Amino acid sequence: MRVGLITPDPGHPLLAAATALLTPEHTVEALDPLTPGDTTLPPADVYLLKSRTPHALELARSLEGRGAVVLNSAAATALCQDRTEMAELALRAGLPFAATRMVGSLAAWASGTRLRAPVVVKSLRSRRGDLVARADDDAGLRELARAWPREPVVVQEYAANSGWDHKLWAVGDQIFAARRRSELSPGGRGPNLPLSLAELPAGWAGLVHEVGAVFALDVYGVDIIDTGGGTPLIVDVNAFPGIRGQSGAPEALAALTLRRAAERV
Repeated sequence: MRVGLITPDPGHPLLAAATALLTPEHTVEALDPLTPGDTTLPPADVYLLKSRTPHALELARSLEGRGAVVLNSAAATALCQDRTEMAELALRAGLPFAATRMVGSLAAWASGTRLRAPVVVKSLRSRRGDLVARADDDAGLRELARAWPREPVVVQEYAANSGWDHKLWAVGDQIFAARRRSELSPGGRGPNLPLSLAELPAGWAGLVHEVGAVFALDVYGVDIIDTGGGTPLIVDVNAFPGIRGQSGAPEALAALTLRRAAERV
């Protein structure tokens, strides 16, 4: 079988490890989204979309238009970049997602706002290096506005929690987990710490599968905080995250890739 990687970084640890598992019997080809490919060749049996840039999404849509299987689809990947659409879909589906509202440019909103309670301010578009910060009062909000004046943002009410983010990842039916100090905590976030599925509160693994079904995702991450007594609150959904350091993740990705490729035949 032929497998295509839509990514500018085929050496990413997860992709590289999955490629090593596949290449003894299958062909794996990396497609740089910025480099035009030969559109006269038949599509590969399956593509892994490990990029969220406009060029990568355009390439994925083009391949899908030619009948190719892309994991995750261009539409599902794009949806996870818009935090307003993400929240609206999750809440319509009944998922315990943080209530989210778009307020436009941060400076314009901050200039006419008086905070009555702490809020979490995030960039509207999810991307590497985006804004995710807590503002406890008007002074903190104005400080954020000075640093990110023109940034389109969404606002979520701050929910009291344990101070730990639960990083849950799904590769097909398999789930992997870790915990990490929240980037909103005073000391900032630290490294991912191992977490077994048995240590998760009841129902959280099933919730991750539900997110995948709602968002039509095959490889994805779900960030959850515990708001007390194991009550989950989803604060983010990511298409094709790195899933670094998770034993068995490359094997799960290789198996999912072959399974989805076989479905096309």
